[in-house]
Amino acid sequence: MKQATIDSEHQDADIEALFGSPFIQKMQFDKLKSLLLRLYAAKPFWKDRMDKAGLDPATMSSLDEFSSRMPVMDKAERRKITEECGGAVEMADRTIAVPIEDVVLMAATSGTTGEPTPYPHTTKDIEINSELFSRLARRAGIRRGDRIVHAFGLSMWLAGVPYVQFLQKSGACVLPVGAEAGSERILRTINQFRANVLFGTPSLIEHLIEKAPGIIGAPVSSLGIKTIICAGEPGAGIPEVREKIEQAYGAKLYDHGGSMGLSCDCEIYQGMHHFAEDYYYFELVNPETLEPLPFEHGARGLAVQTSLEHEGMLWVRETFGDIVEVLTEPCACGEAGFRYKVIGRVDDMLKVKGVMVYPAAIEGVIASFAPRVTGEFRIVLTEQPPRVTPPLKVKVEYGEDVPESELALLAKEIEASMRSRLKVSPEITWAKPFSLDRTVGKTQFFERNY
Repeated sequence: MKQATIDSEHQDADIEALFGSPFIQKMQFDKLKSLLLRLYAAKPFWKDRMDKAGLDPATMSSLDEFSSRMPVMDKAERRKITEECGGAVEMADRTIAVPIEDVVLMAATSGTTGEPTPYPHTTKDIEINSELFSRLARRAGIRRGDRIVHAFGLSMWLAGVPYVQFLQKSGACVLPVGAEAGSERILRTINQFRANVLFGTPSLIEHLIEKAPGIIGAPVSSLGIKTIICAGEPGAGIPEVREKIEQAYGAKLYDHGGSMGLSCDCEIYQGMHHFAEDYYYFELVNPETLEPLPFEHGARGLAVQTSLEHEGMLWVRETFGDIVEVLTEPCACGEAGFRYKVIGRVDDMLKVKGVMVYPAAIEGVIASFAPRVTGEFRIVLTEQPPRVTPPLKVKVEYGEDVPESELALLAKEIEASMRSRLKVSPEITWAKPFSLDRTVGKTQFFERNY
C-alpha cells in the first residue's frame, strides 16, 4: 500500500489518494480514540454521555463499537441542551472540546426554528477548515489569480464570514459581497472586478439569470464566470437545474455540501466526493431508529458525522438532517473515497399515502418542463407535515411564452410525470410568471396554509 508522506508539501494530495483505505480507517480510529479520551477527562457533559452509553474510550476497540454505543445527536437535542443551559454560549461551553475562551469566531444558523445553533471556531478549527477549503478550491480548478464573488449570506451564516476566511488560503482573491447586498450589487461587482468564480445558493444563481439583462444590459454569459459553486439547498445536483445554470453562464457548476463534499468534473453528476476523510468520520443511520446502516454502494440513510480534530466545531455522532445516498464504487474522475448524494432533509420530508417525497425530487420533475415553466414552485400544505392527504398540491409558475389555453394540458403532463417518477398523486395549480417571491437566500419550498 502507498504510504502517506505526512511531511510533504503535497500532504493533501497524498492523503486524499488514500481515502477509503485501511490506512485512513486506522487514522480515523486513532484520532477518534484520542479525542474521546480528552473529552472524557476534561468535559463532564461528554463523560456523562459516554458513561450512559457504556462506552469506555480507554478500552474502545473499533469504530463499530463507537457507532453501536454512542447515541446520535440532532438539532432538537441541541436546542434542548441550549434551553437547559440558559443560552447558546453556555451550551457551547458545555459541549466543545476546549474552554469557551479559546473560541475566536462564532457563526450560527438563521435560527428559524427558535434559538440559533452556534458554530464556534478556535484558531485550530480555522486552520483545519482553511486546509480543507484549499482542497475544495484545487478540485474545482480555482487557482491564484482567480477572483471569487462570495454571495452566501454573511450575517452569522456558517457559509458566510467563515467561508470568506477559509477561502483565502486557496490563493484566490475573495470578494465578500454577500447575499444581503442584493442581485444588483452582486452582478455589478462581478462585472467591475472581473470575477470569474461565483459562490452562492442555487436559487440565487438562477435568480441572477433573470435579473442580469435588466441590471447590466446583457445575459449572465457575458460576465466571464468560469466556475460556480453552489451549496445550502437542493439544485446543483438536479440534472435539469445544472443544465440550465451551466448553459446560461457558460460555466462549470460544482455541488458543495456541508458534509465537506464537492462534485467532480464528470459530465453526468456522480454525487459529491467527501474530501475530508482524515478529519471526519461519516456514517449512515436509519432515520427512524437511528441504528447504524451498512456503509455500502447505494445505501440510503441519515448522514451522521464525527469531527476528529476540531475543537469548537465539535461534532460527535451528530446529524444535521440530511438523507443521503452513498456511492462507494470508483468514480470515473479518478478521485479516491466515497461520494454522497443528498436526497432530501428530514425536516422537509412529506408522506403521501406512505410514499416519502422531498422538495428536491419535485424540483427535478418541474425543472424538466422548462421553458414551459420558470422552475419556481411552492408545495401547498393544508395540514401539519409530514403527512399529506392526497393529492399533493403544487403551485407552479408557467413560462412567459405559454398561453393560458395550454395550461390544462401542461398540468396533466406534469402530474403524469410526478406519478411516474415519484409515485405520488399531485394536483397542479398555476401562478403567473415571476409572481412567486424570489430570494437571494434559501428558497422556501412550502406555502403553509394550516
